[in-house]
Amino acid sequence: MAEEEVKQGSENSYGAEEELKPYLVTDPKEMSARIDALRAQGKRIGLVPTMGALHLGHLSLAIASKNECDVTVVSDFVNPTQFAPNEDYDKYPRTLDADLTLLTHIKADYVFAPSPADMYPSGFEANVHVGGVSKVLEGAFRPTHFDGVCTVVLKLFNLVRADVAYFGQKDYQQVCVVRKMVRDLNVPVEIAMKPIIRDRDGVALSSRNQYLSDDERRQARVLNKSLEKAKELIQGGERDSEVVYDAMRQIIETAPSAKIDYLHIGDPESLREMERIAGNVVVLEAVRVGATRLIDNCLIER
Repeated sequence: MAEEEVKQGSENSYGAEEELKPYLVTDPKEMSARIDALRAQGKRIGLVPTMGALHLGHLSLAIASKNECDVTVVSDFVNPTQFAPNEDYDKYPRTLDADLTLLTHIKADYVFAPSPADMYPSGFEANVHVGGVSKVLEGAFRPTHFDGVCTVVLKLFNLVRADVAYFGQKDYQQVCVVRKMVRDLNVPVEIAMKPIIRDRDGVALSSRNQYLSDDERRQARVLNKSLEKAKELIQGGERDSEVVYDAMRQIIETAPSAKIDYLHIGDPESLREMERIAGNVVVLEAVRVGATRLIDNCLIER
């Protein structure tokens, strides 16, 4: 889905109405009480979990929730437990005022923006671990990452008790991990994955794109170009994963600041890597452009 389509959808659905700010909730107990009242009224609730620094990718999820649910809650919380000590937690952008403005335009109902102390009070020691699909790719490079993701997402599910939770395909492995957690722990929520939103040049929208210099931003185009090449080869009949990887590497290596963390062709659900390509696949990649680590992917159906 293109960036322009999200803008157009927002304008068509909500532009003509008077703009009202979403109700900001910072206290988890208040959020839970408000959800109790909404559920007592029989409202269908949609949740969009985010770490703020919103862009049109996030807004596309909120628009989907607005279209499919009675009430839309967007969480805006930079979760410390999914960052390792050497990662960018301290410098991760925190833009709540700007986020509220954007969510006003698409008429989200609630923004839940708790503090770390409220989400992880003194003495907090619980941890949610999902094996298997969480151990590869991002899990191999960031071993504690998905434990932190699952812990905070389960807390959000318990507080908001949504009927549907909306995630973006750009974080494909995260969606797989959350879906497994929901299945294994019998969490009564539907997980909806919505398409990647890309800029005009094909770069997937990401809060981390703002870390890129102008030249690095141009170089970042190689991620999507390499995925397009993989799709062309696989849909054209190529079955050898190494041939596809080599073609992807050749494209990525044209960017002087790019360094590949991984390229992966796998089963769309288990992420099991395929040496010989068969059936539908997902192609995932993580590439550092300068000091900024970017991820991208594409689903290929045959």
